[in-house]
Amino acid sequence: MTRAIMVMGTGSDVGKSLIVAGLCRAFANRGLSVAPFKPQNMSNNAAVTSDGGEIGRAQALQAKAARKEPVTAMNPVLLKPEKDTGSQVVIRGKRVASMSARDYFRNRSRFMPAVLDAFNLLAAQSDLVIVEGAGSASEINLREGDIANFGFAQELTIPVILVGDIHRGGVIASLAGTFAVIDRADADLIAATLVNKFHGDPTLFDTGRAIIETHTARPCLGVVPHFAHASRLPAEDVLAIENIEQNPGKTVIAVPRLGRIANFDDLDPLRAEPGVSLVIVQPGQPIPRDAKLVILPGSKATRADLDLFRALGWDIDLAAHIRAGGHVLGVCGGYQMLGTSVADPDGVEGKPGQTQGLGHLDIATRLEGVKQLRLETATDAASGLPLTGYHMHMGATSGPDTARPFAHVDGVPEGARSADGKIMGTYLHGLFAADAFRRQFLANLDISIDPLLDFDRLIDQTLDDLAAHLETHLDLDAILALAREPQS
Repeated sequence: MTRAIMVMGTGSDVGKSLIVAGLCRAFANRGLSVAPFKPQNMSNNAAVTSDGGEIGRAQALQAKAARKEPVTAMNPVLLKPEKDTGSQVVIRGKRVASMSARDYFRNRSRFMPAVLDAFNLLAAQSDLVIVEGAGSASEINLREGDIANFGFAQELTIPVILVGDIHRGGVIASLAGTFAVIDRADADLIAATLVNKFHGDPTLFDTGRAIIETHTARPCLGVVPHFAHASRLPAEDVLAIENIEQNPGKTVIAVPRLGRIANFDDLDPLRAEPGVSLVIVQPGQPIPRDAKLVILPGSKATRADLDLFRALGWDIDLAAHIRAGGHVLGVCGGYQMLGTSVADPDGVEGKPGQTQGLGHLDIATRLEGVKQLRLETATDAASGLPLTGYHMHMGATSGPDTARPFAHVDGVPEGARSADGKIMGTYLHGLFAADAFRRQFLANLDISIDPLLDFDRLIDQTLDDLAAHLETHLDLDAILALAREPQS
């Protein structure tokens, strides 16, 4: 018999994704076949799945925690913001449309059958499905047509654990207030509450926990202290990496914070290197003059981010960095920006047109409607070392500098390098997770590295530590007892 439990939050960023990842690993360690599931996610940090689609990066991490291959069924609806008022809509791993927020909310209920089909596929293969809600469970203004929170839970009568973040303050009010504003039928699905991100001695909140139980008439499963190593894990929201600051004595790698930055988990292996100070350059700040390397990251809206790059004066900073002998790496959208032009004749990203590139690589890009999604095994053209990564882009790039490729994928040249080798571009995401390549790449820049750092092992160990953290502070037997067989 398959059972399911759903984790919802009183708001965004209360730690739902991390709680689900930890539960996936904890129950997998107990010998259960566990699958993560998020009906609807909104994120530009995505991962390519083993079945050739894309899902939110958080669900890929949760799949790893569950010791499962990531598949599109784990996140059947993915919204990837392209502009302030609209998103690319990805269903079962494939882009189906670009919609304004108004149009999506008006039509989202038609995606419920795809959500239920995906869930049933996972349930048929699992002992336990741990479902993650989206945003806040109390957004009653968005309840009609909902497929992400109670709208989904009601379809299958799945019990809910409601998570509140004590670090924000007001956790008692946020948990009790959720019960006060949602419909009675939805409240009846909430089986328990949980307090997350506590700093200090959790026993100091014993009285608060009792008050929560009194006001909600539900058991409070526990108080989970802040997990100190959470920063080692891939983040779903770019806000999680924006506080990275320059560290004296370390070599600066600068990353301009593009308006539609995407797949920024490419940076995580660099952040783990003790000799690297990864500086996320915020709008209004200059690119640090002491940066050894500037990385232009992926973007969900290359032409719009090119305009932003110039408006912020970063084009001038980058040119000065190059004149001073600095190195530059463009990844995916950042690679496209480094060329002479980015053309979008069919309006893939918005209004049709062409935008002048930064001109540091002799290449040109034409955006196309068909997204390339595939896992790759490649080799670095300079060192011959193996690379593992993935392609996730909409566009074709050509030009003289591609004669000096960044890598080879199945023997086919990929990416480009300048004649002096200091300016590089590639469509390969995830390349720095390849330990030998990362060490060689940084060593070539005279950046000190940890020769023993195994990035994949670090992530796996951190997931085990997270599971042990939850085992210590929660009654996992009680959580498992709350899970129920879905009722369709």
